[in-house]
Amino acid sequence: MVALPSLRGLQAFEAAARTGSFAAAADELSVSAAAISQLIRTVEDQIGRKLFHRVNRRAVLTEAGVEMLPRLSMAFQEIGTVSREMTGDAFRPRLVVSVPPSMAMGWLSQRLAGFVESHGAVDISLRGDDDPVPFDHELIDIRLSYGPHYREHPTEEIARDAVYPVCAPGLASAAEADGGPLAGLPLIHTDWGPTGASFPSWRNWFEATGVQAGRAIQRGLSANSSRAALDLAISGLGVALAQGVYCAEAVENGRLVRPTARAIALRQPYCLTIPERSARRDVVAAFRDWLIKECRRTVGSPALR
Repeated sequence: MVALPSLRGLQAFEAAARTGSFAAAADELSVSAAAISQLIRTVEDQIGRKLFHRVNRRAVLTEAGVEMLPRLSMAFQEIGTVSREMTGDAFRPRLVVSVPPSMAMGWLSQRLAGFVESHGAVDISLRGDDDPVPFDHELIDIRLSYGPHYREHPTEEIARDAVYPVCAPGLASAAEADGGPLAGLPLIHTDWGPTGASFPSWRNWFEATGVQAGRAIQRGLSANSSRAALDLAISGLGVALAQGVYCAEAVENGRLVRPTARAIALRQPYCLTIPERSARRDVVAAFRDWLIKECRRTVGSPALR
Protein backbone atom coordinates (compact mmCIF):
# COMPACT_ATOMS: atom_id res chain seq x y z
CA MET A 1 0.00 0.00 0.00
CA VAL A 2 1.38 3.39 -1.02
CA ALA A 3 1.90 5.76 1.91
CA LEU A 4 -0.01 9.01 1.60
CA PRO A 5 1.83 12.28 2.28
CA SER A 6 1.38 13.56 5.82
CA LEU A 7 -0.71 16.65 6.45
CA ARG A 8 2.35 18.28 8.00
CA GLY A 9 4.39 17.57 4.87
CA LEU A 10 1.74 19.03 2.59
CA GLN A 11 1.49 22.05 4.88
CA ALA A 12 5.26 22.55 4.67
CA PHE A 13 5.13 22.42 0.86
CA GLU A 14 2.17 24.82 0.64
CA ALA A 15 3.79 27.36 2.96
CA ALA A 16 7.16 27.22 1.16
CA ALA A 17 5.55 27.51 -2.28
CA ARG A 18 3.22 30.34 -1.24
CA THR A 19 5.87 32.41 0.56
CA GLY A 20 8.62 31.57 -1.93
CA SER A 21 11.05 30.63 0.83
CA PHE A 22 11.84 27.66 3.06
CA ALA A 23 12.94 30.12 5.77
CA ALA A 24 9.64 32.03 5.61
CA ALA A 25 7.71 28.76 5.73
CA ALA A 26 9.75 27.72 8.76
CA ASP A 27 8.88 30.96 10.56
CA GLU A 28 5.19 30.54 9.71
CA LEU A 29 5.05 26.95 10.96
CA SER A 30 7.45 27.48 13.91
CA VAL A 31 9.98 24.87 12.80
CA SER A 32 13.47 25.02 11.34
CA ALA A 33 14.21 25.50 7.64
CA ALA A 34 15.92 22.09 7.72
CA ALA A 35 12.68 20.53 8.98
CA ILE A 36 10.74 22.17 6.13
CA SER A 37 13.22 20.80 3.63
CA GLN A 38 13.02 17.29 5.07
CA LEU A 39 9.21 17.33 5.15
CA ILE A 40 9.09 18.35 1.51
CA ARG A 41 11.64 15.71 0.48
CA THR A 42 9.49 13.08 2.20
CA VAL A 43 6.41 14.26 0.29
CA GLU A 44 8.39 14.14 -2.98
CA ASP A 45 9.53 10.58 -2.23
CA GLN A 46 5.98 9.49 -1.38
CA ILE A 47 4.34 10.90 -4.50
CA GLY A 48 7.26 10.15 -6.80
CA ARG A 49 7.45 13.69 -8.21
CA LYS A 50 9.81 16.60 -7.68
CA LEU A 51 8.07 19.69 -6.33
CA PHE A 52 11.05 22.05 -6.26
CA HIS A 53 14.20 22.53 -8.30
CA ARG A 54 17.03 23.24 -5.87
CA VAL A 55 19.50 25.55 -7.62
CA ASN A 56 22.23 27.55 -5.87
CA ARG A 57 20.43 27.43 -2.51
CA ARG A 58 17.20 28.55 -4.15
CA ALA A 59 14.04 26.46 -4.42
CA VAL A 60 11.98 27.00 -7.58
CA LEU A 61 8.63 25.27 -8.15
CA THR A 62 8.52 22.55 -10.77
CA GLU A 63 5.49 22.10 -13.03
CA ALA A 64 4.18 19.52 -10.56
CA GLY A 65 4.58 22.02 -7.72
CA VAL A 66 2.82 24.76 -9.67
CA GLU A 67 -0.06 22.37 -10.33
CA MET A 68 -0.40 21.38 -6.67
CA LEU A 69 -0.14 24.80 -5.02
CA PRO A 70 -3.56 26.39 -5.71
CA ARG A 71 -5.47 23.23 -4.83
CA LEU A 72 -3.59 22.77 -1.56
CA SER A 73 -3.95 26.46 -0.67
CA MET A 74 -7.69 26.22 -1.14
CA ALA A 75 -7.79 23.06 0.94
CA PHE A 76 -5.91 24.66 3.84
CA GLN A 77 -8.13 27.74 3.65
CA GLU A 78 -11.16 25.48 3.98
CA ILE A 79 -9.58 23.63 6.91
CA GLY A 80 -8.97 26.97 8.60
CA THR A 81 -12.60 27.97 8.06
CA VAL A 82 -13.89 24.72 9.55
CA SER A 83 -11.52 25.06 12.50
CA ARG A 84 -12.75 28.57 13.27
CA GLU A 85 -16.35 27.41 13.11
CA MET A 86 -15.68 24.44 15.38
CA THR A 87 -13.93 26.59 17.99
CA GLY A 88 -16.81 29.05 18.03
CA ASP A 89 -15.09 31.95 16.26
CA ALA A 90 -17.44 33.97 14.07
CA PHE A 91 -17.05 33.05 10.43
CA ARG A 92 -15.77 35.92 8.28
CA PRO A 93 -15.15 35.25 4.61
CA ARG A 94 -11.80 36.42 3.25
CA LEU A 95 -11.35 38.25 -0.02
CA VAL A 96 -8.09 39.17 -1.78
CA VAL A 97 -8.64 42.10 -4.15
CA SER A 98 -5.94 43.39 -6.51
CA VAL A 99 -6.23 46.75 -8.30
CA PRO A 100 -3.82 49.30 -9.82
CA PRO A 101 -1.88 51.23 -7.14
CA SER A 102 -3.65 54.57 -7.74
CA MET A 103 -7.02 52.88 -7.33
CA ALA A 104 -5.97 51.19 -4.09
CA MET A 105 -4.68 54.46 -2.60
CA GLY A 106 -7.87 56.42 -3.06
CA TRP A 107 -10.76 55.37 -5.22
CA LEU A 108 -11.44 51.86 -3.93
CA SER A 109 -10.18 52.29 -0.38
CA GLN A 110 -12.70 55.09 0.14
CA ARG A 111 -15.58 52.95 -1.14
CA LEU A 112 -14.98 49.61 0.58
CA ALA A 113 -17.05 50.63 3.59
CA GLY A 114 -20.07 50.67 1.28
CA PHE A 115 -19.50 47.05 0.30
CA VAL A 116 -19.00 45.92 3.90
CA GLU A 117 -22.14 47.78 4.96
CA SER A 118 -24.24 46.09 2.27
CA HIS A 119 -22.64 42.63 2.41
CA GLY A 120 -21.68 42.19 6.05
CA ALA A 121 -18.40 41.47 7.80
CA VAL A 122 -15.61 40.28 5.49
CA ASP A 123 -11.83 40.21 5.82
CA ILE A 124 -10.53 42.07 2.76
CA SER A 125 -6.91 42.15 1.68
CA LEU A 126 -6.61 45.15 -0.66
CA ARG A 127 -3.52 45.06 -2.86
CA GLY A 128 -2.22 47.83 -5.11
CA ASP A 129 -0.37 45.95 -7.87
CA ASP A 130 1.00 46.65 -11.31
CA ASP A 131 0.34 44.06 -14.00
CA PRO A 132 1.04 41.19 -14.19
CA VAL A 133 -0.08 39.84 -10.83
CA PRO A 134 0.67 36.32 -9.43
CA PHE A 135 -2.89 35.03 -8.98
CA ASP A 136 -2.07 31.64 -7.48
CA HIS A 137 1.00 32.61 -5.48
CA GLU A 138 -0.88 35.43 -3.70
CA LEU A 139 -4.30 33.70 -3.79
CA ILE A 140 -5.85 36.71 -5.52
CA ASP A 141 -9.63 36.34 -5.88
CA ILE A 142 -10.42 39.29 -8.14
CA ARG A 143 -8.28 41.65 -10.21
CA LEU A 144 -9.31 44.95 -11.77
CA SER A 145 -6.95 46.07 -14.52
CA TYR A 146 -6.75 48.38 -17.49
CA GLY A 147 -6.95 46.11 -20.52
CA PRO A 148 -7.40 42.34 -20.83
CA HIS A 149 -4.04 41.09 -19.53
CA TYR A 150 -5.05 37.63 -18.32
CA ARG A 151 -6.22 35.32 -21.06
CA GLU A 152 -5.48 32.27 -18.89
CA HIS A 153 -8.25 33.26 -16.45
CA PRO A 154 -11.89 34.26 -17.10
CA THR A 155 -11.82 38.00 -17.88
CA GLU A 156 -14.66 40.40 -18.70
CA GLU A 157 -14.79 44.01 -19.89
CA ILE A 158 -16.76 46.14 -17.44
CA ALA A 159 -16.39 49.82 -18.37
CA ARG A 160 -14.91 52.27 -20.87
CA ASP A 161 -13.28 55.44 -19.62
CA ALA A 162 -11.70 58.63 -20.95
CA VAL A 163 -9.15 61.21 -19.77
CA TYR A 164 -10.26 64.74 -18.89
CA PRO A 165 -8.31 67.95 -18.26
CA VAL A 166 -9.11 68.99 -14.67
CA CYS A 167 -7.86 71.70 -12.34
CA ALA A 168 -8.80 73.70 -9.25
CA PRO A 169 -11.65 76.21 -9.74
CA GLY A 170 -9.46 79.25 -9.09
CA LEU A 171 -6.94 78.17 -11.68
CA ALA A 172 -9.64 77.75 -14.31
CA SER A 173 -10.96 81.25 -13.64
CA ALA A 174 -7.51 82.72 -14.13
CA ALA A 175 -7.12 80.88 -17.44
CA GLU A 176 -10.46 82.17 -18.75
CA ALA A 177 -9.44 85.72 -17.92
CA ASP A 178 -6.19 85.15 -19.80
CA GLY A 179 -7.93 84.28 -23.06
CA GLY A 180 -8.70 80.54 -23.26
CA PRO A 181 -9.58 77.33 -21.40
CA LEU A 182 -5.95 76.28 -20.96
CA ALA A 183 -4.21 79.57 -21.64
CA GLY A 184 -1.22 79.98 -19.37
CA LEU A 185 -2.09 76.99 -17.18
CA PRO A 186 0.80 74.88 -15.92
CA LEU A 187 0.43 71.27 -16.98
CA ILE A 188 0.71 68.28 -14.66
CA HIS A 189 2.20 65.33 -16.51
CA THR A 190 1.65 61.73 -15.46
CA ASP A 191 4.43 59.24 -16.14
CA TRP A 192 2.56 55.93 -16.16
CA GLY A 193 5.75 54.02 -16.92
CA PRO A 194 6.32 51.24 -19.46
CA THR A 195 3.34 49.18 -18.29
CA GLY A 196 1.00 52.10 -18.85
CA ALA A 197 2.33 53.31 -22.17
CA SER A 198 -1.10 53.19 -23.82
CA PHE A 199 -2.51 55.96 -21.61
CA PRO A 200 -2.74 59.33 -23.41
CA SER A 201 -0.25 62.09 -22.62
CA TRP A 202 -0.74 65.83 -22.89
CA ARG A 203 0.94 65.70 -26.30
CA ASN A 204 -1.69 63.16 -27.41
CA TRP A 205 -4.48 65.37 -26.06
CA PHE A 206 -3.31 68.50 -27.89
CA GLU A 207 -2.85 66.56 -31.14
CA ALA A 208 -6.25 64.87 -30.89
CA THR A 209 -8.15 68.06 -30.07
CA GLY A 210 -6.36 70.34 -32.51
CA VAL A 211 -5.40 72.83 -29.81
CA GLN A 212 -2.02 74.50 -30.16
CA ALA A 213 0.21 73.29 -27.34
CA GLY A 214 3.08 75.70 -27.72
CA ARG A 215 6.03 75.37 -25.39
CA ALA A 216 3.77 74.56 -22.44
CA ILE A 217 3.87 70.87 -23.39
CA GLN A 218 7.49 70.73 -22.20
CA ARG A 219 6.86 72.36 -18.82
CA GLY A 220 5.07 71.65 -15.59
CA LEU A 221 5.02 69.17 -12.74
CA SER A 222 5.26 65.41 -13.20
CA ALA A 223 3.94 62.52 -11.09
CA ASN A 224 4.30 58.78 -11.49
CA SER A 225 0.75 57.88 -10.49
CA SER A 226 -2.72 59.03 -11.44
CA ARG A 227 -3.63 59.64 -7.81
CA ALA A 228 -0.61 61.86 -7.18
CA ALA A 229 -1.33 63.90 -10.33
CA LEU A 230 -4.92 64.38 -9.19
CA ASP A 231 -3.81 65.57 -5.74
CA LEU A 232 -1.48 68.12 -7.36
CA ALA A 233 -4.38 69.42 -9.45
CA ILE A 234 -6.67 69.70 -6.41
CA SER A 235 -3.92 71.69 -4.68
CA GLY A 236 -4.05 74.25 -7.48
CA LEU A 237 -0.63 73.49 -8.94
CA GLY A 238 -1.78 72.89 -12.51
CA VAL A 239 -4.15 71.05 -14.81
CA ALA A 240 -3.96 67.26 -14.86
CA LEU A 241 -5.09 64.81 -17.50
CA ALA A 242 -7.07 62.37 -15.37
CA GLN A 243 -9.11 59.23 -15.93
CA GLY A 244 -12.79 59.71 -15.23
CA VAL A 245 -12.85 56.93 -12.66
CA TYR A 246 -10.44 58.95 -10.52
CA CYS A 247 -11.60 62.53 -11.07
CA ALA A 248 -15.41 62.21 -11.24
CA GLU A 249 -16.03 62.58 -7.51
CA ALA A 250 -13.79 65.65 -7.21
CA VAL A 251 -15.58 67.26 -10.17
CA GLU A 252 -18.97 66.41 -8.65
CA ASN A 253 -18.15 68.06 -5.32
CA GLY A 254 -16.45 71.11 -6.85
CA ARG A 255 -12.87 70.47 -5.79
CA LEU A 256 -12.00 70.20 -9.48
CA VAL A 257 -13.48 71.69 -12.62
CA ARG A 258 -13.08 70.90 -16.29
CA PRO A 259 -11.59 73.96 -18.01
CA THR A 260 -12.48 72.43 -21.37
CA ALA A 261 -15.09 69.85 -22.37
CA ARG A 262 -12.72 68.05 -24.72
CA ALA A 263 -11.68 64.58 -23.64
CA ILE A 264 -9.97 61.53 -25.13
CA ALA A 265 -11.46 58.05 -24.90
CA LEU A 266 -9.09 55.41 -23.58
CA ARG A 267 -8.10 52.71 -26.03
CA GLN A 268 -8.79 49.78 -23.72
CA PRO A 269 -11.55 48.97 -21.22
CA TYR A 270 -11.30 48.26 -17.52
CA CYS A 271 -11.45 44.50 -17.04
CA LEU A 272 -12.21 42.13 -14.18
CA THR A 273 -10.36 38.83 -13.90
CA ILE A 274 -11.54 36.13 -11.50
CA PRO A 275 -9.73 32.74 -11.35
CA GLU A 276 -11.99 29.71 -11.59
CA ARG A 277 -10.99 28.64 -8.06
CA SER A 278 -12.64 31.83 -6.73
CA ALA A 279 -15.57 32.28 -9.10
CA ARG A 280 -17.95 29.99 -7.17
CA ARG A 281 -17.50 31.80 -3.84
CA ASP A 282 -20.50 33.89 -2.80
CA VAL A 283 -18.39 36.74 -1.45
CA VAL A 284 -16.46 36.99 -4.74
CA ALA A 285 -19.67 37.08 -6.77
CA ALA A 286 -21.10 39.78 -4.49
CA PHE A 287 -17.94 41.87 -4.70
CA ARG A 288 -17.84 41.51 -8.48
CA ASP A 289 -21.38 42.84 -8.85
CA TRP A 290 -20.73 45.71 -6.44
CA LEU A 291 -17.42 46.71 -8.08
CA ILE A 292 -18.91 46.72 -11.58
CA LYS A 293 -21.71 49.03 -10.43
CA GLU A 294 -19.24 51.38 -8.74
CA CYS A 295 -16.99 51.55 -11.82
CA ARG A 296 -19.84 52.15 -14.23
CA ARG A 297 -21.49 54.72 -11.99
CA THR A 298 -18.22 56.66 -11.65
CA VAL A 299 -17.16 56.72 -15.32
CA GLY A 300 -20.76 57.54 -16.28
CA SER A 301 -21.00 60.48 -13.89
CA PRO A 302 -23.09 63.39 -15.25
CA ALA A 303 -20.21 65.67 -14.24
CA LEU A 304 -18.10 64.11 -17.00
CA ARG A 305 -20.63 64.50 -19.81
